[in-house]
Amino acid sequence: MIGLLLIMESKLDILIWMKILLIIFKVYLLGKACSKKSYLISSGTGIIDAFYFLLINVNLAINVCYFYKIPFKITDMSLKNNNIHNVYLNRAPKGLQNEFQTLFTHEAVQFLVDLNLEFQSKIDKLYITRYSRKYELAKNPKIPEFLKTEIRELDWKVAPVKRRLENRHLDLGDVSPSNLDHFLSALRAKVQGIQVDFDDGHCPIWSNQISGHYNIYQAVRKNLPDIPAISNLPILMFRPRAWNILEHNISINGREVPGSILDFGLIMFHNGLLLSREECGPFFYLSKVQGSSEAKLWNEIFSWSQSKLGIPYGTIKACVLIEDILSSFEMDEILYELRDHSLGLNCGIWDYAASVIVKFGTDPDFVLPDRNKYVNMSKHFLKKYMELVVRTCHRRNAHATGGMAAKLLPENADSEEFRQTVRGVCQGKLAEIKAGVDGFMVFDLGLVSHMNKLWKDQTGNRPNQISFLGTNEKITGKDLLKMPTGGVTMEGVLHNISVAILFIYNWLEGRGCFPYKGSVEDSATAEISRAQVWQWIRHAAKIENQDQIVTRQFIYVCSSNIVADLIREYGNSSGARKKLIVAFDLFLEIVSLRELPEYITTYLNDAHVFRKVHANL
Repeated sequence: MIGLLLIMESKLDILIWMKILLIIFKVYLLGKACSKKSYLISSGTGIIDAFYFLLINVNLAINVCYFYKIPFKITDMSLKNNNIHNVYLNRAPKGLQNEFQTLFTHEAVQFLVDLNLEFQSKIDKLYITRYSRKYELAKNPKIPEFLKTEIRELDWKVAPVKRRLENRHLDLGDVSPSNLDHFLSALRAKVQGIQVDFDDGHCPIWSNQISGHYNIYQAVRKNLPDIPAISNLPILMFRPRAWNILEHNISINGREVPGSILDFGLIMFHNGLLLSREECGPFFYLSKVQGSSEAKLWNEIFSWSQSKLGIPYGTIKACVLIEDILSSFEMDEILYELRDHSLGLNCGIWDYAASVIVKFGTDPDFVLPDRNKYVNMSKHFLKKYMELVVRTCHRRNAHATGGMAAKLLPENADSEEFRQTVRGVCQGKLAEIKAGVDGFMVFDLGLVSHMNKLWKDQTGNRPNQISFLGTNEKITGKDLLKMPTGGVTMEGVLHNISVAILFIYNWLEGRGCFPYKGSVEDSATAEISRAQVWQWIRHAAKIENQDQIVTRQFIYVCSSNIVADLIREYGNSSGARKKLIVAFDLFLEIVSLRELPEYITTYLNDAHVFRKVHANL
């Protein structure tokens, strides 16, 4: 039996449905009047509910479930695969009916269904492998070893990239396409690329997904105001959601669709061929990849999609973000699996550092000190991580890129604070250039001219540094897991609590990132913030220069004081105050759990209270 997706497309459809509704409703009332009770079939109330819902949403896409036994004609929606039992697609968010119908055409839904069914068993295996690896590591904690494969010894290279990808000096990071003003500003910037983000800098509520994908659709077709043709724009580097986020608004055969598949599928179906014809894509960032087996799956998804859509093999290029400590032991294998579609590897800081706590945080030898005071890319474990990324990529003729500078420039460009901020960002990025990276990201558009000058001064007209092969110094597993010395500061505790609570609050408001104390905060900084607090509680870490250890009660008191201050600063409405209290409760819940959740975003995305709030956004 096939679940039916019905899309209202004409006035005739609407009139017919309204007439059917009125007839059914009259029959229902007549039955009640005659027998003083409904004598419709047991699902009769469901029928009335479904038709009433249809009446007030006649211009939306409506889900019509098979079990109501309503005999609709399905000539327009021919789902060809006999294995399909039902397809569930939630209605359009309020005010986004046109955008919804533009994206979820019959053909687009068919493509999403085919894509999901083609890789369903392999996606299931991915999740099973993640769980198995997690519990194997918990049962037998030890420093991982580099894979011993012949791939490491053979002399192979990734496929060459097109002209527009040779220079990857500067991308704008955390650009959620659902924030149209920010997206438009990014499209006008003098950068090589834009990280069009459905992950760290994006909140995946249904309305944001629809508006974000629609804005991409419009940009590719030159339908946005004062935006040139796609061939004259910076490269759009799409970052779909990672595998850890499920899309609760779509299911196929009773299985919710992974957010990564939905985002990738919509981008490819609507924009892939157009981008390929202009030699502008499609190009991707792949986040939170856990090992080479996941890279292999992505490569198969790319190959299948290109064949399905008539796009030449190898057109898709993807940069893998090494954000998981276990992936740092499989960099060669990740590049190899994606060798025909590779755009190299990227190294960040906070997601990567948080993954160390997630994987090894119960061991007191891996307690990470105050991140603001003692953790930066010059520390041994992060320095060796970047060196390994550069060495591995350049040996294989692939780009190696660094993370995002999250600093925000003060408003007064003539102030000493402004000049200090610019100097600080330039100093950090200069160190990355000298380490051999081929590019990096900034968030603040005001930093673009400074970064372009930095690259010009350091590399002249060279588009990349792939010829730099790095040092021959051996890098071991212990190097990658050598924690920096240092302690826990009171300032660090309060900062982590504030960032985590504000992140949850902003997600409740439908925002993926937010400014705080001169930097932009996103899910990466929220990950490290909540992970550190959890770890400090677990190991009763001592506060520097104080006779105080970190306990649940101590965190509760600190958090209570912080949320009171946040309510005074941000709680200008009853709704905002309520959301701050919910954020406070969720934060305490997360840092008090027996087992640390792997991702804060997964925990929030699946939380009932969160989904209830999302339903109204």
